[in-house]
Amino acid sequence: MITMMRTILASTALLLLAGGGTLVTGCGGDAAKKPAADPAVVAEAKQVWESRCVTCHGPQGMGNGTNAKSLKTKPRSFKDGAWQKETTDERIKQVMIEGGGAVGLSVEMAANPDLKDKPAVVDELVAMVRSFAS
Repeated sequence: MITMMRTILASTALLLLAGGGTLVTGCGGDAAKKPAADPAVVAEAKQVWESRCVTCHGPQGMGNGTNAKSLKTKPRSFKDGAWQKETTDERIKQVMIEGGGAVGLSVEMAANPDLKDKPAVVDELVAMVRSFAS
């Protein structure tokens, strides 16, 4: 009898957890989605990526841009899964805006202080960097 009661309780708990998970997803799923970015912001971020970032990091974020060969320090490959997991979006933003030297990385990673007052553009650039994850 005790074994049967434990089985019933365990089954009930699983059903409640499953139902609760569905309820939470059903109620909050759409609200939790990131809203679509402003097309002008996306376009500006793409322009920044293509004119500044690609030259060293390459079009696929592999650290093999046309200027990469002339740098003392090889540019970061954004395909590096370990790096993607260990770094934060805030750290990426800081490096983009303040440059590598400001955070103990290569001074060859140029600062982009003009992006400081454009947080939406920086967020889109971070999303681009994250999109290269392997």
